[in-house]
Parts: sequence; C-alpha cells; structure tokens
Amino acid sequence: MRQLHEFSTPIDAGLYLPTQCKITQVRQLTPLEKWFEIEMPNGAELGHTPGQFVEVSLLGVGEAPISVSSSPTQKGRFEICVRNVGMLTSVIQKYQVGDAIGIRGPYGHGYDLDDFRGKDVLIVAGGIGIIPLRSLINYILDCRSEFGKLTILYGAKSPADLLFKDEHSRWRDGENLDFRCTVDHGDSTWESNTGVITTLIPDLELDLKNTAVAITGPPIMYKFVVMALKSKHLPDQQIFLSLERRMKCGVGKCGHCQINGKYCCQDGPVFCLTEIRKLEEAL
Repeated sequence: MRQLHEFSTPIDAGLYLPTQCKITQVRQLTPLEKWFEIEMPNGAELGHTPGQFVEVSLLGVGEAPISVSSSPTQKGRFEICVRNVGMLTSVIQKYQVGDAIGIRGPYGHGYDLDDFRGKDVLIVAGGIGIIPLRSLINYILDCRSEFGKLTILYGAKSPADLLFKDEHSRWRDGENLDFRCTVDHGDSTWESNTGVITTLIPDLELDLKNTAVAITGPPIMYKFVVMALKSKHLPDQQIFLSLERRMKCGVGKCGHCQINGKYCCQDGPVFCLTEIRKLEEAL
C-alpha cells in the first residue's frame, strides 16, 4: 500500500502541503481513462463547487491538476477521472483501492451556481470535458427543484471514447431532461448522431432570456460552439466556459496558465464569455 510522508497536514492547512487521502473505489472507464473515488481524512469535506480542481500529488513522482468530477452533494468523498497522458497520470493509473494519494485544494473559480439556479441549463461537453461538467450535472439532478430544464450535449471521438456510460440513462430519463450524444465517427452499433458537437445545436429550442450555458472541452471546440450559440442570439453573459489549459501549480505561482494577465488556475478555470471575449488565445 502506498503511503505519503508522515507530515501530511489537515485539508485546510495551506497552499503547498498535500493532505493524505485514501482511494476507496477504482473503475476503468476506457483504455485511457480511469475513475477514482477518494476518501477525505477524519470525515473532512472537500468543499468544492462544480468546475474546481484539485492538485493530485504522488510522492517521488510529482503532482498535476485534476478536475473534480463528483457533485458537492456527495459528502466525505469525492471523485476524479484521470486520462493516461503523461508520467504522473500513467503512475496513478496503477493505484488501487486502499492506496494513499496527496491532495491539495480545491482551487480555482468553478461555476457560480447562482448564475444557474432558477434557469434552464444547457451543458455542452466535448471529450473529457464531461469530467468536470459531470459535477455540475449531478448537482443539478440532486437539487432538481432549484433548476429548470436540463439539456446535455455530449460529444466524443468514437463510441469507445464515451465516459460514464452507466449514467447516461439517468441523464436522459426523468422530467425536463434532454440528453443528446454524438460521436465524430460511429461504428456498426452506433445508432445516435454522428458528427461534431455543434451539429446538435441547431435543433435546440432555448428560452433565450432564461438559459445558462456551461461549456467544457478541447480549445478548438470553443470558438465553434460559441458561434453556434450566438447564431441563436444567446447573450454573452449567459455563457460560461472552463479554460483548463496549461495549469500546473494551481496557485498562480508558476505562470504556465496565464492568458494576457488572467490566470486560469486562480481567475478561472471558469469564465463568463464577457470576461474573455477580448483575451487573445482564450477562444
């Protein structure tokens, strides 16, 4: 069983020292993505909002920012989903139930839930963008009476790349829910839409004065999703995007995530479209 240094600290002890937490469940979602449930020490709460991230620290390996994927309504434990794309992520994929990992955070500004309460909510998730947006989706489902119609648009490269397949029925069924899924390239078993995620937008019927939009996905997606939404005359102030790019330290010290004076890790990663319209490289 992997353990951290004995001097790990309480969850609110500071910016730089990780707190030892325990992995309680592990599940392989795709060949690249693995899901982890993590237990806080001594009954502590992570206290995150949807869209925030934590720094995952592995002794002797390093650390990396990882989005929180569970709803804040889940107490005592939280969930992350890790794609195997580098040294730290390849190591954590080998961790099992009972292993210890270090956690700093949560960090950043997530989705302000007051911008969504009482409104219809449109979720636009591309690829692994569904990971942080799952936190918002499940919060809305857990607090259903506080929100209007929930529409989820989810796109992936192929059916094999779709995440959280066992939850899609919950996202699809029920009153005032609309779940639409697309893949860039289907296979012989695929019966839903084929095409990029913007192909799902023209048929949407939106209450333009009462719809808040949350978008997360690859940077190339944002420009075209925003263009498609603007063609429906949705106001900028109702559109929120997560710029999870080049983040490293999580606390604004390394400068890797800076975009013309904005730090994704501190000022974001969630921004209103009105904040980033004129930021070069943001869209």
